[in-house]
Amino acid sequence: MKLLHIDSSITGGNSVSRQLTAGIVGQLRQAEPGVVVTYRDLAEEPLEHLTLTRMPQADGANRVVLDEFLDADIVVVGAPMYNFTVPSQLKAWIDRILIAGETFRYGAQGVEGLAGGKRVIVALSRGGFYGAGTPAAALEHLETYLRGVFGFIGVTPELIIAEGLQAGPEHRESALAAASDAVSRLKAA
Repeated sequence: MKLLHIDSSITGGNSVSRQLTAGIVGQLRQAEPGVVVTYRDLAEEPLEHLTLTRMPQADGANRVVLDEFLDADIVVVGAPMYNFTVPSQLKAWIDRILIAGETFRYGAQGVEGLAGGKRVIVALSRGGFYGAGTPAAALEHLETYLRGVFGFIGVTPELIIAEGLQAGPEHRESALAAASDAVSRLKAA
């Protein structure tokens, strides 16, 4: 089994999403000792953002990124909320995996996702409260974006969410405990 581990937080050792992805990978390794892990740190080694001359296509360095994704059985993504959405370095990675003919195609019935056999687990962290029914819910563009993007390529992501991290020490501790509990309940398959 192959696992692709993606981190995108710029806060290093203080990152909750990194803490959660490390826990997820550890939990999956324990459940499936033979798992082979490929690690990509998008903050340490950022991908270039797209330009007209670097449109998303499956060649060169883009091919390497796409192949890492395509070869993985499980993908673990650390996704902190920055300014109500995904970090730009994570967006640059997503731009490398949404490739027509590789992870999706258009047909007579519309778009068809081609990555449906893949398991994607997202460790999502938010400083405030943006869930359904909260006053700031309309500003939440991280969870909805990632569900939409992965759904577009045929994957229903599993989300582990830690939110309210900046609402005070009690909220942070509670959010981490709940997210860590969700991580401990993950199964290999």
